[in-house]
Amino acid sequence: MIRLDSSFVIDLRYATDSNFVDTIMYECGRCFLRPAVARAVLAAQEELRPQGYRLMMLDCYRPRPVQWRLWNKVPDPRFVSDPRKGSMHNRGAAVDLTLADPDGNELDMGTPFDFFGPEAYPAYTKHPDSILARRKLLSETMIRHGFRAIRTEWWHFAYTGRGNALADWEWDCPE
Repeated sequence: MIRLDSSFVIDLRYATDSNFVDTIMYECGRCFLRPAVARAVLAAQEELRPQGYRLMMLDCYRPRPVQWRLWNKVPDPRFVSDPRKGSMHNRGAAVDLTLADPDGNELDMGTPFDFFGPEAYPAYTKHPDSILARRKLLSETMIRHGFRAIRTEWWHFAYTGRGNALADWEWDCPE
């Protein structure tokens, strides 16, 4: 994503232990997406920039070997897709992201990334108006650019374009 636009904020949580399994899943955080998906995220970023926002990428393409490691820690399809069938992340067609301010600071969206409870559902309405407005802005922007949301995670968006194959490719980390 950085090759398309250096103003994306990259904070891949699975390259840290700041995720729901409290474990580093990637040796280094890199955000890869299928070309059409990356162009759609870029278009969303370009729409949000004049409004004073940047996109912070929390997870992008996820190799199936990483999906297996997640599944082995939490073999529950409510939280982790079964790697035998894979997920949109394993196809390079899903992103987990949030809004950041112009300086790259993550904005409050009511719950942290990877919070699995009703407060993280996009339809949850008991947050302050400012949080509801940011969630609505993020969701509506992503949907306008070809993504669909899911009912349980305000941060997750899957691209609605043509099908993509599952991928096992893993990247090399810089020395």
